Amino acid sequence: MAFWLVKSEPEAFSWAQQVQNGVEPWTGVRNYQARNNLAAMKIGDLAFFYHSVSEKRIVGVVEVVREAYPDPTADDPRWVCVDVKAMGAFGRPVSLAEIKADPALADMALLKQSRLSVAPVTEEEFRHLTQIGGWVRLS
Repeated sequence: MAFWLVKSEPEAFSWAQQVQNGVEPWTGVRNYQARNNLAAMKIGDLAFFYHSVSEKRIVGVVEVVREAYPDPTADDPRWVCVDVKAMGAFGRPVSLAEIKADPALADMALLKQSRLSVAPVTEEEFRHLTQIGGWVRLS
């Protein structure tokens, strides 16, 4: 299993919408490195759901339930998406400021490549952040 972070502007697509919709395609990625990260995702991988721009915080966890396929919102089949489903909210969202201040997270891709909308997360980072955020996995 691998771990990831996916970003969404909450005004465009929020955690509440992800929960309400159940399984949702993660579309609209138009950065080559982010696309390659989507293409590397496997069924069962987990990803932090990060509200970007206005909130800048991790709010929950999603699970990859369908591997990469052509993004239906793109004209070019080289752009891909994956399907994800909500696996539970953080009891307490973890802000970007908290992540930056935590020495255990100093090498996190979110901080090193801040504009990347789909980024890898190490297992240690995942465990650390889910503990801080009080994540409870849905059955």
